[in-house]
Amino acid sequence: MKHLAIAAGILTATSAVAADKPTLTVYTYDSFVSDWGPGPKVEEAFEAQCECDLNLVGVEDGAALLSRIRLEGENSDADIVLGLDTNLISAAKETGLFAPHSVTAEYALPIEWTDTVFAPYDWGYFAFVHNADFAAPNSFRELADSDIKIIIQDPRSSTPGLGLLLWVKAAYGDEAQEIWADLADNIVTVTKGWSESYGLFLEGEADMVLSYTTSPAYHLIAEEDASKAAAAFDEGHYMQIEVAAKLANSDQPELADQFLNFMVSDAFQTIIPTTNWMYPAVTPSSGLPEGFETLTIPQKSLLFDQDQAAIAREQALSEWLGALSQ
Repeated sequence: MKHLAIAAGILTATSAVAADKPTLTVYTYDSFVSDWGPGPKVEEAFEAQCECDLNLVGVEDGAALLSRIRLEGENSDADIVLGLDTNLISAAKETGLFAPHSVTAEYALPIEWTDTVFAPYDWGYFAFVHNADFAAPNSFRELADSDIKIIIQDPRSSTPGLGLLLWVKAAYGDEAQEIWADLADNIVTVTKGWSESYGLFLEGEADMVLSYTTSPAYHLIAEEDASKAAAAFDEGHYMQIEVAAKLANSDQPELADQFLNFMVSDAFQTIIPTTNWMYPAVTPSSGLPEGFETLTIPQKSLLFDQDQAAIAREQALSEWLGALSQ
């Protein structure tokens, strides 16, 4: 019985050690925690240095993520929210649920980063992805005048969907509603999130899908398949900068700070390009993966700052809903 008693003692001790480990809970979007997303590698790399359990929780897409945090309020189990973007920062700050960060980094972003609450971890340009042998349009007007079928995401639940609204708004201003009215018959369907849209495109349900200029890198690098391309639009392309922040009510504030600083480290940033298929916020010491040099580089970048985006969002959403309801 002695060996059983010893075994029981070891199990008890092991359980005690596991129970002593603090848990850091990070709310993020579904694709981040998928088997092919950054989540598994990020979890392994952070747990190797934090003496903690990293609990990544997938909550649909980015805009739905903010809605979840609003609903849970100060009772949220989340210590960190990872997956909002610059278009939602103003709305997120209005909740009063987020705390300042201590992150410093030499960012490789197209803009200077000065926000003291949200820290960036990757960025990219929205674009319509199509088969490389497809004659893609060069502008929203050309798209609207064609019979080309597209799949987009709902701006009320998806950050790419919201990004598309602001892309059209930034490019066309007061003419945005007219553009949407002309685009309405090009839209095959509007999905709740990006993953559903991209899956439908790959199944041949549309000619083009709203995604990113970096999306073809996945097919090229992971599948050795050069059959996908991103359409270059003359109006320019709207940028997305994805961000994270810690909750003011977190019961693990020091661990949350440790994670946010880990987020801009080489260990995290090296994972981003070939799992989230975006540009890293900080260029890894090894540089960008081979294949990224082939991607479409927009001739013009478009971006509302967080305050401008907050103002433009409601008008753009109203214009989009009005056009698609007719």
